[in-house]
Amino acid sequence: MYKQRTLLQKANLFLKGLAMGGANKVPGVSGGMVAFVMGFYEELIFTFQRINKKAFKLLLKGKFKSFVAYTNLSFLSVVMLGSMFSYFSISLILDYFLKNYELYVWAWFFGMIIGSIYYISKDFGDWKLKNIIALIIGASVGIAISFMTPAKENDNLWFVFICGIIGVSGMTLPGLSGSFILILLGNYVLLLVDSVNAFGSVITSLISGDFDVLKDQAKVRYLKIIAVFTAGSAFGLVSISHVLGYVLKRWHQIVTAIIIGFITGSLGIVWPWKKTIFKTEGTNFLLDQKGNKIVENYQRFIPDFYTKETWISIGFIILGVLLILIIDFYGKRKK
Repeated sequence: MYKQRTLLQKANLFLKGLAMGGANKVPGVSGGMVAFVMGFYEELIFTFQRINKKAFKLLLKGKFKSFVAYTNLSFLSVVMLGSMFSYFSISLILDYFLKNYELYVWAWFFGMIIGSIYYISKDFGDWKLKNIIALIIGASVGIAISFMTPAKENDNLWFVFICGIIGVSGMTLPGLSGSFILILLGNYVLLLVDSVNAFGSVITSLISGDFDVLKDQAKVRYLKIIAVFTAGSAFGLVSISHVLGYVLKRWHQIVTAIIIGFITGSLGIVWPWKKTIFKTEGTNFLLDQKGNKIVENYQRFIPDFYTKETWISIGFIILGVLLILIIDFYGKRKK
């Protein structure tokens, strides 16, 4: 039986959902890692696991109170509401800072991930050979993903559905950035920028009484895309969570070691000092269907330590680490 939460606790959970949703949209940062660090990861996984045949039977029989209790719907709705709201609030703020202060944002996230590695591993304790091997495997996969080459954009609905399944992995697998995976699949801009912006524009128009917006074929196309992507994400959340719930119960230490390794390997993705390499043909940049330059990879480099910009970035890394340590300290005080 899941615990009942007070209004203040629900408000706190909503804010955690905001943070998780914002992290999911940033390439290189995992919403699952936010859930792990903030202490509600396992409840999230086991709650998704409760979306099963028994839940649907309770719903069909009209046993709504039993359905709400069995699926921990109060917890899930607050977290998901915060996560969804983040796409139209916190995510927009992050987009602004990524465009204007990209280096400092990456430095901040880099520091937060370093702090998260400490936070997760400090109480692990059980470093047997099998757990060390699991750690190495997790780190190797994380590093390998960071050096993969992105594909071209593909708006076929079947592929968008698959993107939903894979992209949502960032919510369920700490250290695996769903947004970065979407970059590798070539559909980050299509799914998390253009479609989300089009959806927001359509909702705003409908609220203001402008129903002609539904005649706009371009926006209708984006609505179809975001609907299919959402369906894929929902399917992925439930299916992946069932697998994770199973392995967490049986091999908790090994899975935790893999997660620590995964997060460590993901440091390569969020390394602050990198240049974006775009695909070219001759002397011209290759563009996607909407005229955006197609990302080929990222060139990482060692910063010049004689510049003011570098030391400000290091300051943001320290700030990111301190933020996680403060969360850790606050968690201990509550206990």
